[in-house]
Amino acid sequence: MEMTDKAETNQTNIGRNRLSPGDMDTVFTRAMKKTHTILLPQMLEYHSALLQAAFEGSGYRFAVMQGGNGLKNKAHRYINSDYCYPGVLIVGQLLDAMENGSYPPDRIAFLEPRPGGACRAGNYNHVIRNTMKKCGHGQVPVISLGKIHFPYCKGTERQPGFRVTPRLFLNVMAAVCFGDLVMSLYQQVKPYERQKGETDLVRRALEENLAARIRKGCLRKKHRLAAYRHILDCFDRIPVDRQYKKRVGISGEIYMKFSSLGNHNLENYLDGQGCQIFMGSLVNYCIYVLDSDYRSYMIDHTRPVLRAGYEAALGYFKKVQQELYRTVTEHGRFETDLAFDELKKRAEQISGCDCITGDGWLIAAETAEAIERGCRHVLLVHPFGCMVSHVCQRGILNRLRSLYPHANIQTIEYDSDSSETLRESRIQMALGEF
Repeated sequence: MEMTDKAETNQTNIGRNRLSPGDMDTVFTRAMKKTHTILLPQMLEYHSALLQAAFEGSGYRFAVMQGGNGLKNKAHRYINSDYCYPGVLIVGQLLDAMENGSYPPDRIAFLEPRPGGACRAGNYNHVIRNTMKKCGHGQVPVISLGKIHFPYCKGTERQPGFRVTPRLFLNVMAAVCFGDLVMSLYQQVKPYERQKGETDLVRRALEENLAARIRKGCLRKKHRLAAYRHILDCFDRIPVDRQYKKRVGISGEIYMKFSSLGNHNLENYLDGQGCQIFMGSLVNYCIYVLDSDYRSYMIDHTRPVLRAGYEAALGYFKKVQQELYRTVTEHGRFETDLAFDELKKRAEQISGCDCITGDGWLIAAETAEAIERGCRHVLLVHPFGCMVSHVCQRGILNRLRSLYPHANIQTIEYDSDSSETLRESRIQMALGEF
């Protein structure tokens, strides 16, 4: 087995820009699947525990890193201050996990979610690898999810020990949908709960229950539908007192939007201000990424041989989304965000659908949807200095404000050196009435 893994490693590294042996990247071998823990950065508040269960159900040792103290200072020992805030936090989390002794450096790998494109944080796999080498841990494999070589699909990395099997794919899809539903219902019930803290208890109990279901087996349609109904019933039983709450929409860069570490616990802050928030789903973001990749592929290739594959994948994602939304609608009490095709129509009158760099037209569409659902206050969150976010958010402000003059739309920037007071004052401006 050891000889096989060494051969896999050597074969993967041969021809990689003719690097010297000391500079070659370590790959994740088959033997490492049993011995190494794959670490994922903390970035998906409502989905992380369920995604961890999906990977564990496929035989991986998996863990989500938690936010620590001094992440900025730890990261800046190896990278400069020009890197964007998500990149600083991701590098800082990995260094913190290694330094505090939570995981032996010789028994970990790192999974980097990678949207790619013009996003700097999505192309940080080389930065992370170089950081590991600088701190003396070049043996840590870095798996760049967006660059993995899948059968019949483009990709530039082969990681022998990391395979997206049908079981893993179905369970990850279930984790994304479960997380979206829990997030949506939690945000609809939490501001109105009669007994403080009850919604949090229900959420934690559901996460444990859903994680156990995911680890147990391959979740197909009937299992997902049963889980959806269980989640709806649990939140429906929470006693609430209906009272006026400001409805606040949140859209923007994916890390700042979903990570409490990145947005400095924005959701808790708004809850303390007497607000109910509305946030677009992760499943719509996943479909957006696939749809954008398909669009780029069709532009770049004169003979698009993978066209049928892309269309089949998009059709499956949309079908799963429709199953979820139909179940919520049939229940009758709660609302969902718009399905992907309906969301895309909202963007056509604002930015058009050719804007697919970074979070692209999705930000415009989510902002329009939030306003149409009664959110007179919308926060567009993004890292400071992120040109992609500046184009996709600040670039559409005039158009949004002309279409929705009754809405208060503000961009909120996050950075490792930005002032908390200044940021909160901008949030208060967004919450103010005209």
